[in-house]
Amino acid sequence: MIIDHIGFSVSDFKKSHEFYSKALAPLGIEKIVEVEDASGFGKNGKPEFWLGKGHLPQSSMHVAFTADSRKQVDQFYEAALASGGKDNGAPGIRERYHPNYYGAFVIDPDGHNIEAVCHHAE
Repeated sequence: MIIDHIGFSVSDFKKSHEFYSKALAPLGIEKIVEVEDASGFGKNGKPEFWLGKGHLPQSSMHVAFTADSRKQVDQFYEAALASGGKDNGAPGIRERYHPNYYGAFVIDPDGHNIEAVCHHAE
């Protein structure tokens, strides 16, 4: 990854924390640390994705998480919808990016476009 970590504000920290905890679990991403009104999620003990309670000065963002398999993409999508996300593109091949681009898109509680993507052939 070329970025060390990324973070943004959420309007309802508890709701967003619960959404991301459930939606990212199928990808092997978990909460690593919580400091005051912020949570850092990641793998292998390194928080790379941060949520923080605060105002929402930014416009909606697109954040894509790497999945190790297409099954993980499917599981992310189902978990995200079950935890309050809104469909923004069911799991499937997106050939316009490349022949093995398998992704799924959901809208989080603050309107951000969240994706899980696998670049491996099935």
